[in-house]
Amino acid sequence: MNASLWLAGVDGCRDGWIAAFVRPDGAEGAVAVFGRFADVIASPQQPAIVAVDVPIGLPERVGAGGRAAENAVRPLLGARQSSVFSVPSRAAVEAADYAAACQAALATSAPPRKVSKQLFNIVPKIREVDAALRADVALAARVHEVHPELAFWRLNGGRPLAEPKKVKNAPYSPGLALRRRLLREAGLPATLIDAPPPKGAGPDDLLDALACAAVARRIHDGSARPFPDPPPRDPYGLPMAIWA
Repeated sequence: MNASLWLAGVDGCRDGWIAAFVRPDGAEGAVAVFGRFADVIASPQQPAIVAVDVPIGLPERVGAGGRAAENAVRPLLGARQSSVFSVPSRAAVEAADYAAACQAALATSAPPRKVSKQLFNIVPKIREVDAALRADVALAARVHEVHPELAFWRLNGGRPLAEPKKVKNAPYSPGLALRRRLLREAGLPATLIDAPPPKGAGPDDLLDALACAAVARRIHDGSARPFPDPPPRDPYGLPMAIWA
């Protein structure tokens, strides 16, 4: 195992993207907020694997519940499954505004379904990552879609977490404490787990990025698996799967 490599777990945050950089093993790590996804890739760490909490791969048409990826992981997450948004078609993601996105989604889904407001709020980030991966085949091989709640499900022995991380949109201490414990047990650097989040990110964003980094380690050592397996691909060849 190459101990000089950096791996990254990345989550969206208020000021852009929070990245947790870790080694394949060991306690060394770093956390930073970046304005653009491209800045994460161009960081001094040059991460060999990037596990990012954003949908990758956009289909031409979708069925009930979104892509096969969303439908594969929701049943695993119990009360946390509402955190997995239904991803619409590429036409909906590329639409000019919410009304146009809903029109496109209705025309490309069966049964017809509009775009949720929660999903539409992260459309700029979906587009940002999608454009980067379609422009660089080598980068697409390094970047994997993950989801923090599925990552914590994996760290919790394949069991959904009993506590939410937020209640009424405010950080929920018991849920955050549970996630910190699971991250410690997974061998993530305690200096990062217990640190305050960097400016521009919240405490839940930091823990989510670290959970994504835990999956990046699993991808690197070959123990992670995609949901579904094997992943279907979109018309641009991007895999549509969530890794854990």
